[in-house]
Amino acid sequence: MNELVLTIFRIVFILSFILLLIPILVLLERKISAFIQDRPGPNRANIAGIRLGGIIQALADALKLAVKEDFTPSSIRSKFLFTIAPMILFLMSTLTIAVIPFSDYFTIDGVKHLMQGIPFDGGMLWYLGVASLSIYGIMLAGYASNNKYSLLGSLRAASGAISYEIPLGLAVVSMILTYDSINLNDFVLQQQGSFLGLPSWGIFIQPLAAIIFIICAFAETNRAPFDLAEGESEIVAGYHLEYSAMSFAMFFMAEYIAMTAMSALIITIFFGGYSLPYLSTADLVNNYKIVLLSIVFIITILGFIFVLWINKNNVTRYKVTNDFRKKENKFYKICTFIVVAITDVICFYLYFTGLQSLGQEILVTILYLTIFALKTFVMLFVFIWVRWTVPRFRYDQIQRLGWEKLMPLAIFNIIITAMVVVYGN
Repeated sequence: MNELVLTIFRIVFILSFILLLIPILVLLERKISAFIQDRPGPNRANIAGIRLGGIIQALADALKLAVKEDFTPSSIRSKFLFTIAPMILFLMSTLTIAVIPFSDYFTIDGVKHLMQGIPFDGGMLWYLGVASLSIYGIMLAGYASNNKYSLLGSLRAASGAISYEIPLGLAVVSMILTYDSINLNDFVLQQQGSFLGLPSWGIFIQPLAAIIFIICAFAETNRAPFDLAEGESEIVAGYHLEYSAMSFAMFFMAEYIAMTAMSALIITIFFGGYSLPYLSTADLVNNYKIVLLSIVFIITILGFIFVLWINKNNVTRYKVTNDFRKKENKFYKICTFIVVAITDVICFYLYFTGLQSLGQEILVTILYLTIFALKTFVMLFVFIWVRWTVPRFRYDQIQRLGWEKLMPLAIFNIIITAMVVVYGN
């Protein structure tokens, strides 16, 4: 029974994490681009005056796409291929994140369980294999559309993905040699110590592999400056040119899910995953009361920062009668106070009453889930930040970077890593 509950929890967490992230990422994309371009971003759409900082705009976009007609042009080559192309891309993107661990092993009746959507020991191989299959969705979309711009966009996207999959895979090989495992949870566990006084994160042990992997990650997810499939002055919208409504939305949801999966993989391999630097799971379990006090401190500070931000965000220099923004500020403050108060009361109650071994393990798991989500958000911010600051490359520059620069560096890194592992003990 306990194993069934744990399995349901793993699946529900992954699905809810993905579905909740999509509207948040749409909002972040707009807000961060607005911040970089010195403008407010979406702040008009509301429900009874409640705007939720722009989240209502993302919900309005989702509603618009859901009720629009899913138009299929009569000029397409195959309706079947045209229909399943976005489904393939969406499915493959979702399956990639299913093998990334979001917490340490959870022990039930003496049996350790992997805390990931699909409990598979060869998570690294699964990710590389499934992620490569998404190219079929891109190629089918371009071919079935029977449009030269769509076909050119799909060819560009596929060639870019294939070109950068090789150095990305070679960077992963050097990390497999370093950690001596293909289990992603083992990657995280081996990053809980220290290395030359620094956290033993992959980025400090293998900085060259980290740089190669992160650059290739941008190309693999078709994000700027590697967005080969699109070009307003060349091939317009790329391989999803002929799509509309929810079919069109599935391409963009797949892109955000792939970006989330890649961000989660980057933090798992190079930034300690769900773990805290210098602290093992045993340290956290044995000192769970300190963990509770830390949660009280952090949640209170975050609530205070949120209140300061919402006060700054919801103001105007103009005099407005019956300005609902003031009421909205009060609503946010009350909700924030309630959440912080409930969390603090629960933490203090557990601190003074104590926890059994199972309760301690659940507490550490919740902490790991929070750390995993926060680290993933930081990496997603980097993806969005790079998109709105770095100009896109030409096609020949992208190919030259992948084949002539990153490939030799990745091979060189494997050779050095193998020599250190074999001769350096």
